[in-house]
Amino acid sequence: MLQLIKNKAVRIRHHLSMLDDQPIGKAALTILIFLDLFVLISIFDGLSEHTGQLTSPEQLVPQYCRDIVIEGEWNDTERLTRLTRIVTASTGSYYLPDERERTRERHRLCAPIAKHFLAIEDDKGLSASMKEYLRIRQETEQLDSELERIKSAYDTQLLEKIADQGERQASIDSIRKELADKTAAIEALVQQGKLLDSSLKQDERIHDLFVIIDNITQADRNSLRDDLRQLNFWYPVKRLGMEMVFLLPLVLIFYLWNTRSITTNRPFQALVSSHLLVVVFIPVLIKIIELLYDISPRKLLKHIIELLESLKLVALWHYLLMGVIILAAMALIYFFQKKLFSREKLMEKRISNGSCQRCGKHLPLETHACPFCGFEQFKPCHHCSKPTYVYGKFCKQCGHGE
Repeated sequence: MLQLIKNKAVRIRHHLSMLDDQPIGKAALTILIFLDLFVLISIFDGLSEHTGQLTSPEQLVPQYCRDIVIEGEWNDTERLTRLTRIVTASTGSYYLPDERERTRERHRLCAPIAKHFLAIEDDKGLSASMKEYLRIRQETEQLDSELERIKSAYDTQLLEKIADQGERQASIDSIRKELADKTAAIEALVQQGKLLDSSLKQDERIHDLFVIIDNITQADRNSLRDDLRQLNFWYPVKRLGMEMVFLLPLVLIFYLWNTRSITTNRPFQALVSSHLLVVVFIPVLIKIIELLYDISPRKLLKHIIELLESLKLVALWHYLLMGVIILAAMALIYFFQKKLFSREKLMEKRISNGSCQRCGKHLPLETHACPFCGFEQFKPCHHCSKPTYVYGKFCKQCGHGE
């Protein structure tokens, strides 16, 4: 089985750059590269559209639902501020909203929340009022902090005035004025905040959303956490299944086309189908690697690191990481040196280009020895005794292997 796969791979590799047993020209190669890129981009676009039909954990349980249900308790004094932060974060996204997302399936706990939350988000006036409310709260907190600093400075200056017998009166007056200005600004902001607070709480959509939030229990929070863990674990598997449904028919079509083209000796079709077969395997490999990374290494590495931290042996993780990187670098060096740029391939290229087999410089026609390095280019064939290339795999006269 492995030998059959290897032989098929060798034939495909041969047909990637050969047409009628001749290297393809630069113009044809350029067209093939553009064709490969076009097909590859089309495949990834198709994958995106196809897998987009699958509801992801982020769509089933949107971020605002996680913030509302999972992230702690809601108290009466701070819940409006917390809701305005969630709405502001959602409406402040740089991504344009997709109307199709509104019709997506939602988790049973998120569906009623989504109805009212999206209604609030869609009302530009209400969203603007909530942003203004949040701005007022933030400015008030900032001014409160500055007021505490000024009060501290004022108390310090009063003590120093007593010690200096009135020499610091001008500085104290300046601080007193700043203190009065900040206090007035805070009072104005607090008044604005109260008016907005009252207006927002009277909005029916916000009121209905708070009713839903008040009915969320700890059991609901735990249930949503458990469901999210299951969704995050199984979604990569389901996504790969959807991706394979899209990719495998293409693999089968291009494979059958390539096999038939080679069998029936149609070199042009074999060339194109070999390229397309390689191109379609690229996303297949990428998606399988993505799945393996999503399911096993990330979670496994997390557990390993936690175990090493508990044993105070984190240094072992760094040693292991360095060892893996060194092995990967060695494997890449071997691959490039022995497979892509091997001596055998270098000799094939030099002989086909009419270059010296030792120094690589281009030789004049009918040259038996290199005029640049003196290397003798030919030797007697072991089978027919006629001259053939020193580093050629086969005799150029009789075709027997050297």
